[in-house]
Amino acid sequence: MMADVRVTETEGRAEEPAAGVDDELVAQLVARAQADGLRLTGEGGLLQQLAKRVLESALEGELTGHLGHEHGEKGEGGRESYRNGRRAKTVVTEVGPVEIEVPRDRAGTFEPMLVKKRQRRLGGIDEMVLSLSAKGLTHGEISAHLAEVCGTEVSKQTISTITDSVVAGMLEWQNRPLDAVYPVVFIDCVHVKVRDGQVANRPVCMALAVTAEGTRDILGLWVGDGGEGAKYWLQVLTAIKNRGVRDVLMLVCDGLTGLPDAVNTVWPATIVQTCVVHLLRNSFKYAGRQDWGKIAKALRPVCTAPTEEAAMERFLEFSEEWGAKYPAIVRLWERAWAEFVPFLQFDVEIRKIVCTTNAIESVNARIRKAVRARGHFPTEQDALKCVYLAVMSLDPTGNGTKRWTRRWKPALQAFDIAFDGRLTATQR
Repeated sequence: MMADVRVTETEGRAEEPAAGVDDELVAQLVARAQADGLRLTGEGGLLQQLAKRVLESALEGELTGHLGHEHGEKGEGGRESYRNGRRAKTVVTEVGPVEIEVPRDRAGTFEPMLVKKRQRRLGGIDEMVLSLSAKGLTHGEISAHLAEVCGTEVSKQTISTITDSVVAGMLEWQNRPLDAVYPVVFIDCVHVKVRDGQVANRPVCMALAVTAEGTRDILGLWVGDGGEGAKYWLQVLTAIKNRGVRDVLMLVCDGLTGLPDAVNTVWPATIVQTCVVHLLRNSFKYAGRQDWGKIAKALRPVCTAPTEEAAMERFLEFSEEWGAKYPAIVRLWERAWAEFVPFLQFDVEIRKIVCTTNAIESVNARIRKAVRARGHFPTEQDALKCVYLAVMSLDPTGNGTKRWTRRWKPALQAFDIAFDGRLTATQR
């Protein structure tokens, strides 16, 4: 017999009932609970009772499979193969604490899988704790949230244990092999406060790459011991190279002094591009607010020039107009000129992608939100763990990855042509 199919008026499409769920039975349970004055949620509510029955039934099924016979039947193992009572156990679930009876066998060889021995929390609670931690909530705030929403008491020590469980995965992720070639790598850092004797700012450096397929790949996170310097970035880039990256076509940064030399020490053929937005922003630091709009308008022809020669002509015009009033701006652009002009030699598909560090700034914004909520961290590992959780929760639906790939496809074709096939050389 064909299963019943419902059609909703709002969507106008067929909707099949969830597999294994009898809607009529669910309706009867809810109606009976309401008639008896039983709450649906909360302590002692219908959901908790259902969770208890479902878990105990599943555990009985596991024991039956382990023994090889149903309750009341004789097994082949004689006295060593039969049920031996139950033991009470409370597990923390998403619907609150649930007290269950776990069946035992005479030989003590039964190892339940659904609720393992010494397991006190079901997976949903761990996932909820990690999600809340990724959003920047402190352990105390997470504990209070679970008590308020789920009616579940989870200590701060337990929450710390749950978040510590990601450390092994974080180390594995940090040391995983990388692709041989990346068309673009963006680098930047965010500063976090770490209490190491006294509270101090520490940079968390991040490298974000675009793969040859157009996807986003965060290559790693590194906590520096001081300021954001070219010497430390040399160590970071060397570590990336040692994980298998033989070539990077372009590296985009915020104009750190000495960084181009550090990059070319690791990858001699890599083009270093300074973020134009950072350059403009730094220019405004030397100008009065009343002149910001005029300076931006005067520099726009420099940033949109069709060639490097045309950009130089527009910059000379800017220098004649503003050099006397703001000589520091002119010197700033002269010092950054070698790292500013590389993107001008490419087509518009590449220009609009590599002229700014917006790709990594959007990630940094999410990290800063999580970091600000925590204030400061007791150790470097706690800071790195918070940043890692924030990074891992960036795109839970996968829609961001799809948009990213669509945006990068035209640029990747232009990259392969502009760089004489270096992008696809390893794929042949």
